[in-house]
Amino acid sequence: MRFRKRLSRVLVVFLFCPLLFASPDVSLAGDEPPDVSAQAAAMIDVASGRMLYEKNAEQKMRIASLTKIMTAIVAIESGNLRDIVRVPDSAVGIEGSSIYLKKGERLTLEDLLYGLMLRSGNDAAVAIAEHVGGSLEGFVYMMNEKAAMIGMSDTHFMNPHGLDDSNQHYSTARDMAKLSAYALKNPEFQKIVATRLKNIPWEGEEWDRRLLNKNKLLTLYKGADGIKTGYTRLAKRCLASSATRDGRQLAVVTLDAPDDWNDAMSLLDWGFANFQPVKIVNKGDTIDPATAAVDERDANLILTSAGGLTYPLKEEEVAAISSRVHLFHPRLDRSLIGEHVGFLQVFLGKQRIAQIPLTVQEVKPTLKAGTSGAADRSFWRVVWQLMAGGMLDA
Repeated sequence: MRFRKRLSRVLVVFLFCPLLFASPDVSLAGDEPPDVSAQAAAMIDVASGRMLYEKNAEQKMRIASLTKIMTAIVAIESGNLRDIVRVPDSAVGIEGSSIYLKKGERLTLEDLLYGLMLRSGNDAAVAIAEHVGGSLEGFVYMMNEKAAMIGMSDTHFMNPHGLDDSNQHYSTARDMAKLSAYALKNPEFQKIVATRLKNIPWEGEEWDRRLLNKNKLLTLYKGADGIKTGYTRLAKRCLASSATRDGRQLAVVTLDAPDDWNDAMSLLDWGFANFQPVKIVNKGDTIDPATAAVDERDANLILTSAGGLTYPLKEEEVAAISSRVHLFHPRLDRSLIGEHVGFLQVFLGKQRIAQIPLTVQEVKPTLKAGTSGAADRSFWRVVWQLMAGGMLDA
């Protein structure tokens, strides 16, 4: 009985070992989410990438100025924030939201990004695109390349600002949630979208531009720290929002949402209340390779997890976690030390949510008085057997 209790505590460490993930079946969640006005919506846990909520999330729709999330992250990653950008003719007088750029005016790329994300300047979008991409067409190509890299499979961009261009400029709530989570991991992007007020130069004027963030959620909701508003006549009201509480960051995307502020706040409340971060595994946690053939001279070889993860779970989902070990080699020996030799695959229900690489390491045995190496390996053999899907004998 004592042995079984000790074993259960050990298994808590090893049963949940994701590093790479896919979105599990949201139907496993218990309490019902709130009703929202949005035609389409999605909520994502930023750190893990788990999709916590979806409504018509794969429906291709216009996204208005949420487009600028992609514009900003491409510019931050591909440009130099200290670059001086000379405003081209093509950026002056763009319809819609504007920071009133003047022909030939010079600002840093960073200042333009604040104008883009706080005041949704369409003129700033064009100036940024031509500077970073060499041309509008070149920058749009970069946007679509980045979308493909992130896995935004139902997205296509035609411009850097989101003005109603054609039916070829579209995305989905799911794809925009993926993009939001990706962008929020960039410190410069996170700093910009969390800023409520910013002054930037206004060449030729006696005062600076005063940029007040259009995202009212930054003052309406505790912990709000992003991201972007959007509206056009055809797209209607769109909002990408994020908030952080107790170190956890969630992001919500709502498309065509008449009550977007309340939609975002109610979904964030539901997400924080119903999903709790579970410490899954630490990088470097080890397990004994008892299911693989190991010569006696290699008895000190262990398998080491290559990464760690904290994963958001509902309380009732813990029982739906299972795992399976997949090794590339039937026999482990010293020639494999430091090599990637397999995965620990983790499932939530029937869907694989993760697989963490395993590498071979060697350790010197540290035995307590009154124990033997054989007994110690026997204990880990039982742990490993359970990890591989086996069962304990009665």
